[in-house]
Amino acid sequence: MSARLSEAALAAHGFDGFEKGLLPVLRQFFLSYERPDSQAWQHAYAVAAERWGETVGLPVAQSLMKLARAVLESREDKFRFIDSLDMEQRGMATGDEAALLRMLHHMRRDQTAQAREAVADVTCGLMDPHVIRAGLAFASRFSAGQAAGMGEAPRLRVVA
Repeated sequence: MSARLSEAALAAHGFDGFEKGLLPVLRQFFLSYERPDSQAWQHAYAVAAERWGETVGLPVAQSLMKLARAVLESREDKFRFIDSLDMEQRGMATGDEAALLRMLHHMRRDQTAQAREAVADVTCGLMDPHVIRAGLAFASRFSAGQAAGMGEAPRLRVVA
């Protein structure tokens, strides 16, 4: 499950708030695929709904679930991720996690060359069409400009 190899602070990568928020959801999905009895997929949906509200969060989670599955199916090597419940490592990212977020970061901004390099990093050198398709579907639905206001869940305010 979690690997301490090539970890770096999440803040050092330059991801936006929306992208940073994807990491806890992705970690739950990776855990659910590694240990199906954990039912971690339920936590993934709950975390996404709590962060962005059900209207945005549930589609985010659904898209990330498809992407996580495609990534795992494309690799022979194990995908290294940090346990989402490890409070000491919460602000860190493994090399695999950073590569996946970097792929989404570039896809969400239509930066094709950089996205292509990131796909190769995620898939260990393969340009897997399922990973590309899932990543582009996510990026199309949650592009950088569109998702700018999705950094946190909606809040109720009292208006006088």
